[in-house]
Amino acid sequence: MKRSYIGLALGALMTVGAVLSLPSCGHDQKVVSLTITPTTSTFLQPGFIPPPPNPTQQYTATATYIHPPATKDVTSQATWKIDNGVATLASPGLFNATPPPAGSPAGTPGPCGVADISASVPEGTGGSGNVVIAVATVTVDDPANILCPGGGRLATLAVAVVGVGTVTSLPTAISCTQTGGTCIATYSVGASVLLTASPVNVTWANCPGASSNTCVITIPTGGTAVSATFK
Repeated sequence: MKRSYIGLALGALMTVGAVLSLPSCGHDQKVVSLTITPTTSTFLQPGFIPPPPNPTQQYTATATYIHPPATKDVTSQATWKIDNGVATLASPGLFNATPPPAGSPAGTPGPCGVADISASVPEGTGGSGNVVIAVATVTVDDPANILCPGGGRLATLAVAVVGVGTVTSLPTAISCTQTGGTCIATYSVGASVLLTASPVNVTWANCPGASSNTCVITIPTGGTAVSATFK
């Protein structure tokens, strides 16, 4: 009987020893890497007031852990930052193209440019100062501004009218008189725009393609302006 108890005790000790000899998972879980997807994103236009739906991009932060190994979406736990004002953090990982300052005239674009976006999470060991950081980029284009990324693809055509008459455009965008109307429009650089004056007794200025009451303009980089004087 005593031998049976001794045998059971030895067996229990061996079992405890075997468990203790297994690789330990008692360490705190630790982040070994962090990634952001997408790594880069481009807004094809800046923010505006009042906004059409302004461009947005959702970034996702993914952490890789050890003790035990795991991969987790930590978008909502990460601290998100951007290094300039071309985009604005709306919620974890969600960035919007920044609109212009409050009070700006309608149609005023917000800032353009390139910014670094970062996400950081605690490593999990060594205190709050130990963090893991990942970086992505965002680019905000402004096709109408040659100084911006993506600039030079669009340009403006402005029309001035002197006297009683109307100038219209094809493609349709401009319908301008001396007292108002739509006298400025944006077109793709290189596009051909036909301006037509009514009545026909008109003198064009800054229009090499003028003929009678029509004026054909090829939109240059940086835009151009045309005047029509009615007799």
